[in-house]
Order: sequence, then C-alpha cells, then structure tokens
Amino acid sequence: EVQLVESGGGLVQAGGSLRLSCAFSGFRFDDYPIGWFRQAPGKEREGVSCISTSDGSTYLLDSLKGRFTMSSDNAKNTVYLQMNSLKPEDTAVYYCAAGGYGCAGGPYGEYWGQGTQVTVSS
Repeated sequence: EVQLVESGGGLVQAGGSLRLSCAFSGFRFDDYPIGWFRQAPGKEREGVSCISTSDGSTYLLDSLKGRFTMSSDNAKNTVYLQMNSLKPEDTAVYYCAAGGYGCAGGPYGEYWGQGTQVTVSS
C-alpha cells in the first residue's frame, strides 16, 4: 500500500522558515517522482516542486526559486521542502504526492498525503 505522510507544518511569522517532511512507503524512490503541491484558501492547487530519481529531473515553481528548496534522503524514504523567507501568501495546505513520469512538467499526483497546514502571519 502506497502511503505518504507529511509533517512539519505550523504557524510562523513572515520572514521565518519551516521544513516540511514527507515520509513515504509502499514503493521505491525510483518508482515514481515525488513532489509537493499547495492549495491556498479559495485558490486552485498548484505544483510546487518535484524530484525524480529515475531520470534525474527536478522542478521548482519559478516564483519560489531562491526561497524554497526540495531535497531527499533516500535511506529514510523521505523528501523535504525547505521554505525560507516565508510570506503570508505562502499560507496553504501543502501536500506531498507521488506519480507520473519525470518532473519536467511539474509534479503529478497519483498518490497523495493528507496535507499539512502552513500559516504565515504578517
């Protein structure tokens, strides 16, 4: 059974940092790309980042470059999203997802975690 479990969300002041974690099980790291999505209140879900070990491709939303970084720990079957210089507009539920073929077009969600809330206060 595929499972993805996010953690690390919370309330932070603008300018602060958070690191989200996504621990996955039920598949190997090179079976699927793994990515992050976020959905802010009243907005559509958007793809944030992606890592694919099968073809080495990565993706990060242009508007987040310089502030967000995605990384992985293959030994722990965990991916991370380091978020720095957070802004109130980063407030959203952040989801970890796996699926698709490569990250060239962004993350693809076939399997989803339950999401973790990130709230950035001004």
